[in-house]
This record gives sequence, C-alpha cells and structure tokens, in this order.
Amino acid sequence: MDMRLELVPLPSTDVDRSKAFYVDQLGFRLDHDVEPGNGMRVVQLTPPGSACSIAMGVGFSAPHAAPVQNLHLVVDDVDAARATLIENGVAVSDVNDMGGGVRYAFFSDPDGNSWALQQISR
Repeated sequence: MDMRLELVPLPSTDVDRSKAFYVDQLGFRLDHDVEPGNGMRVVQLTPPGSACSIAMGVGFSAPHAAPVQNLHLVVDDVDAARATLIENGVAVSDVNDMGGGVRYAFFSDPDGNSWALQQISR
C-alpha cells in the first residue's frame, strides 16, 4: 500500500495576501485558484522541486485554526536559500548548525505558519 503526502492545508486569514507571499516571495508555483461554489475558494501552491503542495482558502478549514508549525523545506544550500528569501523580503533567522551536517534557518508566513529551511550534508 502506497501512502503519499501530497497536500498540506494551511490556515489563512487573507487568502490573497497568503497567495502573494508564497508566489512572489517564496517562489511557489500556483497550481490553481478556484471557486467551486457555495463561497468556497481553494488555492493550491507547490514549492519548486516538490511533490507535496500546500492549500489554503475559504470554506474548507476552520476560519480561526491554529497555525501549522515547523514545516520543512529541504534545500541543498541553506545559505543560498536564506539569502534569496531575504532578498524577496522574507524575515529569516540566522542559520543554526545542529551538528552532524544538519543546518536550519526559520521563517513564518503572514498567518504564523512556521517553516524551516533544512540542509542535510551527506
């Protein structure tokens, strides 16, 4: 039996603001932005190189859901990824070396969903 994690829903209080953050500042691909009816809206975005997407919108999650914490974006070079995000206006922490070739930098989206840039040297 296969089990593939392909979509992670995130809470958003302002879908257009969130969409702009993920597309314009993080470089995620906009997969779709649809309004299937009954006031529902679904925006799905995918990080570059990822098989897993995120989704946000109106009408499919609790309007005041707690932010999702510590999602990981695995990168080859955390310093370069951090520099790109900073150039795009994202507040990113300093790089933390955890030892064993594992390095992290952290940031959050406008709704407090938190992310980690993770580099693992092999």
